[in-house]
Amino acid sequence: MACDSVKIVYKPQAETQLDKMDTGIRKLFFKHIEKIVKMPPKRHLRFGLPFNVEEVTKQARLVYEFENDTCHIIRCFSTHKEYEKWYKSYK
Repeated sequence: MACDSVKIVYKPQAETQLDKMDTGIRKLFFKHIEKIVKMPPKRHLRFGLPFNVEEVTKQARLVYEFENDTCHIIRCFSTHKEYEKWYKSYK
């Protein structure tokens, strides 16, 4: 999967969450998104969800999924507490 052939699509909630973050953490998210596009998905979420999760920092998480040659950025969480609340809603 070449980086040039993958399209990145941000869901509205992900864009809103990124806009609320300070510049430093936002830059980290964009670096991880670039890394994800270059390498195949790694860790799936629990509970049979089709999403993948990437640890941006010890607390921050990035939730995404690949569909054909498109990477959909689903959610961006700056704290683990927000992330945990979101994924536990799927139990």
